Amino acid sequence: MSNLTNNRLNTTLTSQQVAEVKTAIQTIYASMPFLLGLTVEERIALPKINVANKAFAEDAINAISNNAEMLPDYLKVEDMKTDLQLFSQLDELSGLVRQLLEKIEDTQILAGSEAYVAALVGYKLFGAATSAGIPGSDAIYDGLKARFASASVPKQETTTESVDPK
Repeated sequence: MSNLTNNRLNTTLTSQQVAEVKTAIQTIYASMPFLLGLTVEERIALPKINVANKAFAEDAINAISNNAEMLPDYLKVEDMKTDLQLFSQLDELSGLVRQLLEKIEDTQILAGSEAYVAALVGYKLFGAATSAGIPGSDAIYDGLKARFASASVPKQETTTESVDPK
């Protein structure tokens, strides 16, 4: 857990680094112009390959390759081989990208947590300063208090009732 005395992150990206990462992502997209998106319905409906049925697909492709005369010409074994090869290639890449995404998201969580924890401490300290009668602290505390209260209330689409954040 982050705290003020244990700041695990204290860095930002330069605008050049952000530009370089964006360029690298665009290079990836350019390297794979065939990438496409599926609808939610397609993701649900399409049969998925897994370890067991990948072995089945490989066996079926071998059987079709070795016995093509038994099957209609419209069953294109070369297309099947290409699809399975692309699946395997993307499987390897998706593992690497997932690892990268996890590190990006973990770093983002930690950076946000450290900023939020420090903000909460500042908020409490302004509250204490207000209680102690430090001039000008009440305006700051009241402004932060209003923002904190609105950030603590979950947004509800179907009702206009407010929820007590306590």
